[in-house]
Amino acid sequence: MNETIKHLELIETVINRMSQASFIVKGWTITLAVALLAVAANTMNSWCGPLALASTCVFWGLDAYYLRQERLYRCLYEKVRLNRGSAEIPSFSMDTTPCENEAGSWHDTLWRPTVRWFYGILAVIVIVVSVLIYFS
Repeated sequence: MNETIKHLELIETVINRMSQASFIVKGWTITLAVALLAVAANTMNSWCGPLALASTCVFWGLDAYYLRQERLYRCLYEKVRLNRGSAEIPSFSMDTTPCENEAGSWHDTLWRPTVRWFYGILAVIVIVVSVLIYFS
């Protein structure tokens, strides 16, 4: 029983790390997009808008990766919690392979509402501001 609790604590640590990474990625996305749009507005460089959009898309993919990893480990946590001492998941295993089907693909995670709305709205704002800067 004590072994199961320790295993759950290890998985919980990974879940917290993935959640923190996702939060940091969101912060960097906004910071970089706003900074590039500010440079574009001040210097009238037409390359900053597309660069802001490209960086937003890259961070969107990275955030979806972290969110998927978090979902995989949450699934593993539940399996370990429910199957105490089961042969399905060895002690202290951090292998998320048994959860691959339940967590969804990276592409599915890209379009989850929490990710889609955040990055979709940001991408639209970047496009609109870029067009306004380009045509002003």
